[in-house]
Amino acid sequence: MTLEQEIYPELKVKYHNPEMTKINFSNTGNFLDLRSSAKVELKAGDFKLIDLGISIKLPDGYWGQVVPRSSLFKNHGLIETNGFGVIDTSYCGEDDHWMLPVYATRDTTIEFDERICQFRIVKDNPFTIKEVDNMEDESRGGFGSPGRQ
Repeated sequence: MTLEQEIYPELKVKYHNPEMTKINFSNTGNFLDLRSSAKVELKAGDFKLIDLGISIKLPDGYWGQVVPRSSLFKNHGLIETNGFGVIDTSYCGEDDHWMLPVYATRDTTIEFDERICQFRIVKDNPFTIKEVDNMEDESRGGFGSPGRQ
């Protein structure tokens, strides 16, 4: 890998709907917007995988993080069901469409090509695992305990 490839890794993007707006960088953030590839109507309580109309080959040594846009819940009452999406480098085949899994808290409509989520690529952080019999550090009190008065 050259220094330029490390600084500017290449994403190979296939658009499954040529009428969609292409992914591009913005000077207002670190994430790239993704869009709905079709008009989607949801009723309160519905679960739906919203097709983002793309497949992407991520560079080796990176993974993708997909999160909802900050306005998705405010404007549509939609929650991404898995908190945030993880796309690994092997999810890059012809049928490996990127999706946004959502749960509707109210009736809503997502329009074709509407910006609904965003993504960034993240460099892998390799590590090793060492099994131990006990943790040597002082306990903080367990889950939900920090900050108690």
